[in-house]
Amino acid sequence: MAVPEDAGAPAASSPAAQDERIPSVIVSHVDIRYRIYGSPKRPEETDEEGAVRRLLSRGGQAGLGVQEVHAVKNVSFVAYRGESIGIIGRNGSGKSTLLRSVAGLVPPSSGTIWLGGRAALLGVNAVLQKKLSGRDNIWIGAQALGLTPAQVRRRMDDIIEFADIGDFIDLPMSSYSSGMAARLRFAISTAVVPDILIVDEALATGDEHFRARATERIEQIREQAGTVFIVAHSRKRINQLCTRVLWMDDGRLLGDGRPSVVNGLYGRKYGRHRQVWKERYEQIERVMTEQGPEAARELLRRWEPEGNW
Repeated sequence: MAVPEDAGAPAASSPAAQDERIPSVIVSHVDIRYRIYGSPKRPEETDEEGAVRRLLSRGGQAGLGVQEVHAVKNVSFVAYRGESIGIIGRNGSGKSTLLRSVAGLVPPSSGTIWLGGRAALLGVNAVLQKKLSGRDNIWIGAQALGLTPAQVRRRMDDIIEFADIGDFIDLPMSSYSSGMAARLRFAISTAVVPDILIVDEALATGDEHFRARATERIEQIREQAGTVFIVAHSRKRINQLCTRVLWMDDGRLLGDGRPSVVNGLYGRKYGRHRQVWKERYEQIERVMTEQGPEAARELLRRWEPEGNW
């Protein structure tokens, strides 16, 4: 059950105020497909049998298979300046693929994406120059964002202080933990306030002190009319950071609205009480048929007062 698209807007917003909002990202009927080359295990064979078949077919084409993955399916939405948008969904739901396409790293197979500014992707697995030191990576990354050498010099101390990795700043990136690399990447990526910042699981790393500072930096970006997309598995953090949530499920946009409402619907489908809610929705369908839509809405209001039913 998808949430109405305007559910993410503040309740006090007037139609005139909504008309004044400026779009930063427009995603229109986007599909993303890609191919995986390999020899998948056949349903009828064991792991050992599959390994033997692939070994015997090595060097030939007999064991080579091609699988097409339909990662994103006809997704459309509009994001506005000043919004902080959370993306939720199970692993493999297409949320990271969608945002990598918004960042310009994965071209859509069909559909269109318009950007009202520069998009910066921040992720734990972002590729860094591992043989270079953190300081050298700051020089490379900051200039890639458009800073001049003089601007990099002026901001160098602030970036190092925000990353908070101590003497490791002058050691090769290969010696960093994933959390240290993510903190440095975050510090570099936000040295210049991007128009669109995409945070893919980066806030799951680091201690509570760093997460608090990263949250503060995200709020600063929003206040400067930027747009922030956040992918996270923690629904509690999504509720804290975001003004709106998109729910991706099997490549489709299943929900779009206020964090509390969309997270609630997600929990009803995949949470530990999903069987209870399945029975409740069946009851709602019966009430809809027997007593009409208003009686069904009244039942929904009783179970979920914040749902705008």
